[in-house]
Amino acid sequence: MALLVQKFGGTSVGSVDRIEKVAEKVRKFRDQGDDIVVVVSAMSGETNRLISLANEIMEEPTAREMDVLVSTGEQVTIALLCMALHKRGVAARSYTGPQVRILTDDSHTKARILDIDNHNIQADLSAGRVVVVAGFQGVDESGNITTLGRGGSDTTAVALAAALKADECQIYTDVDGVYTTDPRVVDSARRLDTITFEEMLEMASLGSKVLQIRSVEFAGKYNVPLRVLHSFQEGPGTLITIEDDDNMEQPIVSGIAFNRDEAKLTIAGVPDIPGVASKILKPVSDANIEVDMIVQNVGADNHTDFTFTVHRNDFKKAQAILVRLSEELEAKEVKGDDKIAKVSIVGVGMRSHAGVASKMFEALSVEGINIQMISTSEIKVSVVIDEKYLELAVRSLHSAFELSEKPA
Repeated sequence: MALLVQKFGGTSVGSVDRIEKVAEKVRKFRDQGDDIVVVVSAMSGETNRLISLANEIMEEPTAREMDVLVSTGEQVTIALLCMALHKRGVAARSYTGPQVRILTDDSHTKARILDIDNHNIQADLSAGRVVVVAGFQGVDESGNITTLGRGGSDTTAVALAAALKADECQIYTDVDGVYTTDPRVVDSARRLDTITFEEMLEMASLGSKVLQIRSVEFAGKYNVPLRVLHSFQEGPGTLITIEDDDNMEQPIVSGIAFNRDEAKLTIAGVPDIPGVASKILKPVSDANIEVDMIVQNVGADNHTDFTFTVHRNDFKKAQAILVRLSEELEAKEVKGDDKIAKVSIVGVGMRSHAGVASKMFEALSVEGINIQMISTSEIKVSVVIDEKYLELAVRSLHSAFELSEKPA
């Protein structure tokens, strides 16, 4: 018998029929003797519907009332799932985040979990009930409803698993695990049996949409075994866990992540003096624009070129800031390109192997793909390339590192 926390996202509970199927899956686990806590999202599209209603009334609704509004989506799902379990003779009880007392800070729409009171959940599990919890929401010290931001249900599930010391946190979604890369781009992409927290965190931050970054961080911090599974297909999924010291001879590269939503900006011919980077980036940061990769060229004639990437949605805003700065800094020009993409190779095996980056660059060179920017860490190498070469780059790298072949 195991204690499992199972999370089902919006597409998994997107209709009454799908909720019934989730209930049937949960019943099977309960019949095996497992203790089950289920965390659910709002039904697919419901959160967007609620937000659109608010926007019909106000362009910028108050954050507190938005949390009150959007948290109702999950309340519908927990009630319906409990009804579906009751119909199957399974004792179940639903809880909103405040009813559990998932205590958060008071940052409305993007709250952080501070503590979880698991007393009621433990009592229900001891009584043989399945506990169904609304994801994405909590309560602050003043009793205000808070929400954890987009993808917060994953974080709720991992946090509950940590608080309950669950044997496993299972994230059910519309894919059957974590793949070496997106199967829609590479037909021969392979599902990974296991991946480390560190690798998954890099994959998530670099464009892989399987799991939210915060949930992976939380799972790694509290060492919660995390498994990605398909909601309606049987299979082992992918287990995300700590690095196995006994498996150091694992593949050098575990996966390839990519992100199309990139844009590049260059402010050319700025004075090559101490503090110039801060003068450029501080106004960008103050505008709440997140900067990703940064390259500053070696100065010539006491001037340098400064290049960085941002999310494509922030391109025009960041470009306008640089144009204003260029006059103040007496820069030569501001250049921009919003037709770029980032491709990254990820793997903890890179720590103990030389020549990984050169192999990556060679594979891209063979295909005639020019590299515009490079960023590295212990377990990843990222490059910026022309967007039109993205899928070719991913396929060539997948082949070069033989990721279609399961390691012996």
